[in-house]
Amino acid sequence: MISKKEALEKLKLRCNHCKACELNNTRHNAVFADGNPKTASVVLIGEAPGENEDLQGIPFIGRAGKLLNEFLNEAGLSRGKDLYIINTVKCRPPKNRVPTNAEKVACRRFLLEQLEIIAPKIILLCGATALKSFYNGKSTISKIRGEVFDIEINGEKYPVMPIFHPSYLLRNHSTAEGSPRYLMLNDLKKVYLKIKLLDR
Repeated sequence: MISKKEALEKLKLRCNHCKACELNNTRHNAVFADGNPKTASVVLIGEAPGENEDLQGIPFIGRAGKLLNEFLNEAGLSRGKDLYIINTVKCRPPKNRVPTNAEKVACRRFLLEQLEIIAPKIILLCGATALKSFYNGKSTISKIRGEVFDIEINGEKYPVMPIFHPSYLLRNHSTAEGSPRYLMLNDLKKVYLKIKLLDR
């Protein structure tokens, strides 16, 4: 039986050669993932790579990624140990536009295989695009963020929690009680406590 790392390396190779949608024509790099597949118990799903991610091939490394790291550290979560980070699509949409449904469908097979290999204890749906990709309800992310509920993906049930995208927090600087930054930190602290309880 091959290891998680080996399985993901084979999948990454396929992803790097993917031409299932037109995004492959404009990308510099397919942005496969970041994190330690051996130790990660949380999968964070974002929207799509931005310019920095496209150039370096790593998700969440721009300004929003740096802010995400700050929140993770403050909540007690290690990006390099606890998280495995992916996006709804692996290639940057031109001008950072929201990926189309067709692009998400074309890329979904990679995402689903990543989830199957990692088998996370909880999935964080980071931002509205990630939420809409897996949640059919009418609630907006501002209404449903911080809630934990089960969704079925490829026949498997996973607990998920929607959280704000850090790019939204870049426009909201307040840390006062009830502010988006305050809520984000508390949501991530809940995730930290959940995975520690499950580790017992």
